[in-house]
Amino acid sequence: MTIARWTPAVAPTRQEQFILKRLGRVRKLLGFLRLHRHELFDDALQDELAAMYRTTGAGKEARPPAMMAMAMLVQGYLGMSDAEMIELTVLDLRVQMVLGCLGAEEPPFSQGALQEFRERLIAADLDRRVLERTVDLAKATQAFDHRKLPRTLRVAIDSSPLEGAGRVEDTFNLLAHAARKVVRCAAGLLGWKEEKVCREAGIPLLLESSIKRGLDIDWNDAVEKTTAIKTFTRQLDALQSWIARQFPEEIAQPPLKEEIEALVQIRTQDLEPDPQGGGSRIRDGVAEDRRVSITDKEMRHGRKSKSKRFNGFKRHIAADVDRGLILACAITPANRPEDEAMPSLTVDMKHQGLDVDHLLIDRGYINSTLVDEVLARRGTIVCKPWKSRNGKLFPKSAFPLNIRDRTITCPNGQVQGFSFGTVVEFNPDICDRCPLRAQCTTAELGNGRSVAIAENEPLQQRLRKQIRTRAGREALRERTTIEHKLAHISQRQGNHARYVGLRKNTFDLRRASAIQNLETLHRSEVDLQKAA
Repeated sequence: MTIARWTPAVAPTRQEQFILKRLGRVRKLLGFLRLHRHELFDDALQDELAAMYRTTGAGKEARPPAMMAMAMLVQGYLGMSDAEMIELTVLDLRVQMVLGCLGAEEPPFSQGALQEFRERLIAADLDRRVLERTVDLAKATQAFDHRKLPRTLRVAIDSSPLEGAGRVEDTFNLLAHAARKVVRCAAGLLGWKEEKVCREAGIPLLLESSIKRGLDIDWNDAVEKTTAIKTFTRQLDALQSWIARQFPEEIAQPPLKEEIEALVQIRTQDLEPDPQGGGSRIRDGVAEDRRVSITDKEMRHGRKSKSKRFNGFKRHIAADVDRGLILACAITPANRPEDEAMPSLTVDMKHQGLDVDHLLIDRGYINSTLVDEVLARRGTIVCKPWKSRNGKLFPKSAFPLNIRDRTITCPNGQVQGFSFGTVVEFNPDICDRCPLRAQCTTAELGNGRSVAIAENEPLQQRLRKQIRTRAGREALRERTTIEHKLAHISQRQGNHARYVGLRKNTFDLRRASAIQNLETLHRSEVDLQKAA
């Protein structure tokens, strides 16, 4: 297979100059991409992209990988599907100009080739390199002259919700969806129709168009719902037993293995033994790490607040505060704490040779390893401290802490020693006689007041002092940089995932971040030209 290098002309032709002038008001980034494509996809990056392909001579001749990568950026910028993007390569002069195929009457690549390239890019983790290359390009420009910027790297990190692309279903429909996929897989292995598998396996409920139509009960009646789930689980038992007998070897291998595992996962997380009798009932409460979709197994429940829930993922970005560039990004399931994104973000920044000296974060990231690394380098952490609340009783802030001596003093003067990451329990005999007891604790007599000491208590104390100063509050307001970046990413991507799964959505976020960086670079270039 021959891996061609992309070598479009650097100087614009007369026709391209005309098109560039027309891009002065709308879709300006297309003009910027045309003028800087040779810098963005330099020889080093083109070599990395070419390494994704075999060089044995087998297979079809690959289109220049750099051109395909540029097409991916243009597609993300214009918000087009794969099919629409192929059409634009023939119908839109602006797109043709950027891809170096101006005047082409046939698409330079097929829809299948575009999809295959995306899969190769993801498998080789080179979508990360495309994002890194936009940062490299900025470093090399006069608009981002490092002599005029702080020498320390100041990074802000934050996250926003991303609704998953998979269908979210209740317990009955999740079970039915998983069971139908098992039946479909079994039918394919046997060469039968799905209806025959349902009858042979003893699960006639799946013959109906929907499980709820098959059960046909009053869904507002709790007793009928309990009976219905028992009826359904008996048929699911029959299906699983039939599969085990019919496919003793295939059940341990893909694709049947994955479908059975999904069904077992849903049954385990959503059902529990009925204490009132035989069979199962719907679980009381929500299982930890509950799967919410069959079509996207990595989606999870998440919360924007106590009252607002979403289903899908969290997208995280790390941005250079002074240059306005997105340095790294990550996707995590919606139910995972923010600090679980930090290892991925840190690895991507270190891959660029970046060491953070000044970190602006939300409280959710405070327990991450990157915070420890910044503190070890005697860097700065800017973050709101955790607030201590205790209703009308004395909050934790009413108990002065001496970090050096590791002592804590109650409002009435009782002193106790402490260790980080433990709970201090004050002497109950002294607490019982204390005149301030009613303002301090509602515990029964014989039990004193207790106060939790965080593992990172010294940092929390430092953050509390920081926020009480004008300079500290001013530093906190610099987090608006990352909030604006997230808003731009949300506007570009939308709030619903384009793809299924963590990895493909990470690709989409990296692409959106790369485009955002290119727009930042373009604006800086325009401002520099105006200043000149």
